[in-house]
Amino acid sequence: MNAPVVVIMAKKPQPGVSKTRLCPPYTPEQAAHLAEALLRDTIELVDALPEIQPAVAITPPEEKGYFQNLCPSHFWLLPVVGTNIGECLNTTINNLLDMGTTKVIAINADGPDLPIEYLVKGVQELDSHDMVIGPTNDGGYYLIGLKSPTPRIFDGITWSTDLVFNQTLEIASNLGLTYAQLPFWHDVDTGQDVEQLKLKLKLMPSNRLVHTRKALTVQSNQ
Repeated sequence: MNAPVVVIMAKKPQPGVSKTRLCPPYTPEQAAHLAEALLRDTIELVDALPEIQPAVAITPPEEKGYFQNLCPSHFWLLPVVGTNIGECLNTTINNLLDMGTTKVIAINADGPDLPIEYLVKGVQELDSHDMVIGPTNDGGYYLIGLKSPTPRIFDGITWSTDLVFNQTLEIASNLGLTYAQLPFWHDVDTGQDVEQLKLKLKLMPSNRLVHTRKALTVQSNQ
């Protein structure tokens, strides 16, 4: 098991649960539809990476069938249970490392416009660092990678706040970990995020983010 694993942390999109910060102006059904489109395009982004094993960490575990229909057959599907994203990251990353995986990169499921070069660099940085992290503009992170089991890196984090990134770096320093920081990027959580994404789509090749383009076109016509 020498290939690095790049795992998408994913939940099955559900109306009233997924992307609720988009409602309004979107309906809960529209927000869930967009969440699924972002997830599909994130799967395609990871699938385009060379020399890695793609995977999806599934929450809740009983939705494995949904993800089997969504993902190519060579993706690993990893059911995971956790009360927050930290517990899910801890279980997913450290279980993979305990199995003998050399490097694990975890990313979120709603940033398919992330430049693939960032993912490649994230994998490469683990050659010379204990940890790699990609911060978001809202104080969290879109990517974290480790090459040795380090469960304490997820302890004591105030999840879903603007403290997550800085708290993680403080813990890394306290643990004596070396780390590399990737460029800032963003999630797609708010209406403003969606409008920025629409502008970016105009500058991208038409074969990029095809599911997201379709979802946004349908919603703008409703």
